Amino acid sequence: MTEHLPRPCPDAPGPDAVPPPAERVHAHDHNRDKDPALVRREPVSFVRRGARLNAGRQAVWDRQAERVLVDVPRGRGATSVDARARLDWAGVFGREAPLLVDIGSGLGESTAQAAADRPDWNVLAVEVYVPGLAALMTRVEQQGLENVRAVEANAPELLDALLTPGSVSEVWVFFPDPWHKKRHHKRRLVSPAFADRVARVLAPGGVLRLATDWSGYAVQMREVLEAHPGFENLFPGRAAGEDSPLTRVRREGRETEVGAQPLPAGWESAAEEERPLRAGLGEARAGAAAADPVDHDGGWAPRFEGRPITSFEAKSQRAGRLVFDLAYRRR
Repeated sequence: MTEHLPRPCPDAPGPDAVPPPAERVHAHDHNRDKDPALVRREPVSFVRRGARLNAGRQAVWDRQAERVLVDVPRGRGATSVDARARLDWAGVFGREAPLLVDIGSGLGESTAQAAADRPDWNVLAVEVYVPGLAALMTRVEQQGLENVRAVEANAPELLDALLTPGSVSEVWVFFPDPWHKKRHHKRRLVSPAFADRVARVLAPGGVLRLATDWSGYAVQMREVLEAHPGFENLFPGRAAGEDSPLTRVRREGRETEVGAQPLPAGWESAAEEERPLRAGLGEARAGAAAADPVDHDGGWAPRFEGRPITSFEAKSQRAGRLVFDLAYRRR
């Protein structure tokens, strides 16, 4: 789950790529620039956030990171994965069990809930936000969870290198960064290439669950997965027509507002720091102005009972946004 937090820094080597609080040194970091296997070939779907922890989270990190955080061989970026890396997940978790991968675990609310609800499963969180990983460790410690591990990594690289075909039983992608601006849509995580990656690692009958509060991204997710031969919608045609949240968003023009409040006069000339609030208005207005605002396809899943209302989703609800859930089974 990607929260929109301040102080972004690039995911690249150098002073802006802040390492985790417990600094880790990798013996394989030498000669990175000379090895094509260590070079990223696709844009990442995130902006790295500050890695500073308060005293409480730092203390939890110091107690839990060695057990919970899985160190992986890196490429050139601080969250990269060496394409040649391999891991024995049964060894990492200390047992063989169904594996659930929570991509973009945010503050760890969904991950911890999954681990508590499914003690006989292994649960892997994939996140690049260090305070989020620390928050997950706090939940793990407070709840006494033994079946959680986490990797600080770019999810597509992890899927390519560290997970073998058919080794995953379930994948969650809840509230990934919507990258509102059209020129940034290429950075959206859910794409045909991502669907291929998930299809490779999911076992037959495995489930991919997604959620977003941005209708344009929801439509993109649905289009990508409906077109993929490896997936079938668990709720085909559900919540279509006037029952569709997409129809409601379009009719009410909800996403042409910011924080469920009308845009202020003169927003076109607003200061640079206000522009992220306006990002995506073009996509929102296009949906609201569609000749036929009715969503005839549907296919939206009911809210998955194992997905708690996270702090991010609570903010979204207060802002008046609607949530779109999707669920697909691996054929």
